[in-house]
Amino acid sequence: MTQPVSPWQIHAFDPARYLELLGVEPGPPSLDLLERIHHAHGHAFSFTNIDVLLGRHPGVEPATVARRMLQEGLGGYCYEHAQLMAAVLEQLGFTVHRRLGRVHSHASTRTHMSLDVELEGRLWFLDPGFGLSITGPLEREDGAQREEWFGTMSLHRLETADGSAEAWELRRGEDLQHITDLFEVVPADVPAAHHITSTMVGGGPMRTNLIFGRYVEGGHVMITRDARTVRRDGEPTEHEEITLGQAFEAIAELGYPLDRDTVWELEQVLDSTG
Repeated sequence: MTQPVSPWQIHAFDPARYLELLGVEPGPPSLDLLERIHHAHGHAFSFTNIDVLLGRHPGVEPATVARRMLQEGLGGYCYEHAQLMAAVLEQLGFTVHRRLGRVHSHASTRTHMSLDVELEGRLWFLDPGFGLSITGPLEREDGAQREEWFGTMSLHRLETADGSAEAWELRRGEDLQHITDLFEVVPADVPAAHHITSTMVGGGPMRTNLIFGRYVEGGHVMITRDARTVRRDGEPTEHEEITLGQAFEAIAELGYPLDRDTVWELEQVLDSTG
């Protein structure tokens, strides 16, 4: 029987390859499988804006995302992480809803992509592409909390004054991370949001600062143009100023390929953005 064509082109992604990279055994849809996939995803793929910063991002079409992440071993940002995870989960039998939200402020544009998964009558929030965020599913219930080793992550339901819209804040401790609404997201929304994030002049840190994050054994490392922040379970956060050269070395040590030409281009871009 011919499988229906997904408007999200989910069959551009190979579930077997994805699970192999994650080191996760497949199985029927369950909260346990969702937990293992989300946790392993953060350790298998880095969060990075390098191609956005260089102005040469090839786009977020499913086939492009699948090639870059599953075959070339590159990381990416939310549109890539979320599309990859959503496509594989759907092929494994999960019901997935793609969401868009506003980063750090209710006045921001809707440029962050996350996921909801329906499971046994409950809705679970997933956030694989936000750098330092939840490492597993968080139930979409007002006040729901997930204790992470770097702090308490929680969801809080909001309504407009007339009750016409529903949105949810994700907080780390008391700090607002992003605001996600539950409006339907269609495939055309993703390249549009990517276009804003990756090309808009003055479009924020994605266009002006180097950002590279990765979960490592027992912790998380974040690299910017001038700092390295290391968080480890049960230990004080380490934050140190570094040179741009040291930043490139740290990124390479975390498994991201940086050739000499790419380093030179990054130096020129970062020099021009101050």
